[in-house]
Amino acid sequence: MKIIEIKAEISMDDIMEEIEKNKKALKAYAEVLSAMNSTSRLTGERDPSKLWEEHILDCGFSLPLIPEIGSVVDVGTGGGLPGILWAICRPHLKVYLLDSVRKKCGAIGEIIRNLGLENAFVVCDRSEAFAAENREKFSAAATRAVGHLGVCAEYMSPLVMKGGRLLCFKGPKVAAELEEIGETWHHLGLSKPEIYSYRLGEKKLFLVVWKKEEHCPPTFPRKPGRAQKLHWWRCVR
Repeated sequence: MKIIEIKAEISMDDIMEEIEKNKKALKAYAEVLSAMNSTSRLTGERDPSKLWEEHILDCGFSLPLIPEIGSVVDVGTGGGLPGILWAICRPHLKVYLLDSVRKKCGAIGEIIRNLGLENAFVVCDRSEAFAAENREKFSAAATRAVGHLGVCAEYMSPLVMKGGRLLCFKGPKVAAELEEIGETWHHLGLSKPEIYSYRLGEKKLFLVVWKKEEHCPPTFPRKPGRAQKLHWWRCVR
């Protein structure tokens, strides 16, 4: 893997106080998610203990980077990660869980009802369509296991207000994707990304964080499907 500049490392100690404080609700989420996985395939894992270790703790590393209050959006939420964890740990946040797959949205809605979360809301829509109607309304946005770093940034930037934050969970491919995009982030109104590393078991993982420095250009969001077919960073060079 190419060498990348790390702003800081987030340790397990940095998140465990908040995880322990909300452990009962988070464990209940792992159990409900496990049950839902048998019919809705929200994540690849069904074992509650592995869901805890590989998904819930993983998402916990984003907690030091998100606001305490405001409205945030989890783009491509899948099984509700990280959005449901955010809603549990930050009760003063309004958390919108965005996904385009209707079956997943129905399952996430049922999980929210089972957990009694009043600050989590399911949105069943494409991110491009949702952003067109809710332009720059959110304090923060996140993507996890959605795709290429540049594509994720394009999905999130039109949703986040100026001064807000974008977060993307990434694995070992992060260095190659950063190199591919280079210094072009300002075309989405974004700062140069800051990279936070963390360790989950034997894995070294990363959170890529941008500040929304300027308004997103009116050319974004593009029509559904364009982000993956025609990469914006190739068009601006």
